[in-house]
Amino acid sequence: MPEPLDAALTEVRALLLDPALTRAVAAGRRRGHRPSVVRAELRPVTLKAGPRLQISTSDGARPYTRNVAPGAEADAAIDALLAEPFGNWHVETADATLQLRVTKSGEAQVHRAAASRPAAQPGGHDRAKDYLLDPGDPIFAEIGGSAAKRRQVDAFLRALAATLPDDLTGRLRVVDLGCGNAYLTFAAYRYLTQRGLDVELVGVDVREDQRRRNTELAERLGWADRVSFVAGTIADAVVEPAPDLVLALHACDTATDEALARAVRWGARWVLAAPCCHHDVAAQLRAGPAPAPYELLTRQGIMRERFADVLTDALRAGLLRLHGYRAEVVEFVDSQHTPRNLLIRARHTGTAPTDVQRAEYRELVDQWRITPRLQTLLGAERAG
Repeated sequence: MPEPLDAALTEVRALLLDPALTRAVAAGRRRGHRPSVVRAELRPVTLKAGPRLQISTSDGARPYTRNVAPGAEADAAIDALLAEPFGNWHVETADATLQLRVTKSGEAQVHRAAASRPAAQPGGHDRAKDYLLDPGDPIFAEIGGSAAKRRQVDAFLRALAATLPDDLTGRLRVVDLGCGNAYLTFAAYRYLTQRGLDVELVGVDVREDQRRRNTELAERLGWADRVSFVAGTIADAVVEPAPDLVLALHACDTATDEALARAVRWGARWVLAAPCCHHDVAAQLRAGPAPAPYELLTRQGIMRERFADVLTDALRAGLLRLHGYRAEVVEFVDSQHTPRNLLIRARHTGTAPTDVQRAEYRELVDQWRITPRLQTLLGAERAG
């Protein structure tokens, strides 16, 4: 049932000042009002100077983090945030969770529950050491928080963390091509902003209903000014300006090639692609005999399909190398969760390909008498 807003915010204040606080997030806006910041997150940390309350905010242009001392400084900072017309508060302590939503009539809808997970050790920057994104993060209430999904999110974020330099700062433009329901898109935004980056993210999907759904979710999370979605094909969707980081996660068959081709044309600094359904090269292998002495690799259908997967991704990595990228193929998530568990991870270096690298690529495609879709999309000028 609705409750008086002032009384509910007084309860929130008490939890924010509770030594058992583990995290709190304020986001969204009340009807007819707009907070001075689009999002605020609070959590206790322990610094050399002693315990502090860390407050991270974003005004929609850049993130800002400060650490305030317990007592009058923390009281004043919390009172200032509670005075902001946020539409939602999510507060977790070691013992309880409170979710507050301000209704259109200005009342509070409050949900209270006991803590759903063991209390973390208070005070450290690395309270959830096993995950890059805390399993208790409020984002999982929106994107789904099954154990399997959290493991996949963490595996993806670890691959992303390994791709980007540790000292990366400033603005980062990201596009997710073929984002689908965008749960990894949102997880990437959450993680990157927690690293202190000023992120602008665009998700692309061919379905208009997905664009509407994802846009509504971004609004609920208070991220609509930084996370947007467009309906269109991977090859043709309008994305401006060009991104620094391109994601393409489980784009089916040659859709991965279209994503990689766009990344190359944009000159994206980093690329993460998790391929899926390698039908194109498999069909080309079926069309003719295998070169000697490799017929045993393709005689059986299941062997041919698996070999096509490996060959396709090896050639994709090779083509990226010919276009100035350092590319590697790594395991994305443990194969017990999904058989589609490879990730192509690439970083633009601008290094020109050598004659040996060109010959190596050309010899492989000539021997197997295939034309990879990515080669066609990029043109043969560097592959020949």
